[in-house]
Amino acid sequence: MAVSTATLTTVLFKHGLRNTLIHGIHRLNPGGPRMVGPAYTLRYIPAREDLDHLGVFEDRSHPQRKGVEECPPGHVFVIDSRRNASAASAGGILVTRLWKRGVAGIVTDGGLRDSPDIAHLPFPAYHAAPAAPTNLIKHHAVDLDVPIACGEVPVYPGDVVVGDDEGVAVIPQHIAEEVAEEECEQTVRRRARNSSAGARPPAAEHGLHTAIVQRAGPQLRSP
Repeated sequence: MAVSTATLTTVLFKHGLRNTLIHGIHRLNPGGPRMVGPAYTLRYIPAREDLDHLGVFEDRSHPQRKGVEECPPGHVFVIDSRRNASAASAGGILVTRLWKRGVAGIVTDGGLRDSPDIAHLPFPAYHAAPAAPTNLIKHHAVDLDVPIACGEVPVYPGDVVVGDDEGVAVIPQHIAEEVAEEECEQTVRRRARNSSAGARPPAAEHGLHTAIVQRAGPQLRSP
């Protein structure tokens, strides 16, 4: 069993951070691969009819389309949909494209369309509720890779986003490695207490710190 967002949020609380678990979302494909990676963000504002029409999708510089193509492999695509799931934040075609490009996962506090298809992908995907209508009905994409709110949690580009079957937690970039180390230590102590032998879990179970170092480490150490 891998370390959990429950343990992670406790460690973050010890660092004085209370608002770190994205509210009101769930995973479409429970039991799939765990999600770890730096945040790459997309921000929506409310749609306006004269600007948001089907013709905008012909423009490859449209922020939603651009973000799907530019989100770096190993990053998590995090979308601020203002907690509005009445229209989709993205759909099956774009989510599949993110998966094929090597992105680590997608998170939105809104909804995803084609959710039954997305649920069958081996790709972490989190949303608030299914949303069949196209994003243009409610959402206007305006910014990429900027600070956003997702489920009432602040998410800054480069923050480390961790997801399991219980939820999604956000670790501030500058303390990510330290928090990961503390989480592994706390998990080992808890399992030792629960084990009659008191044995240390296998090293392979300590995947969060390794994933953070591999995926976010160079970014964390850059000037």
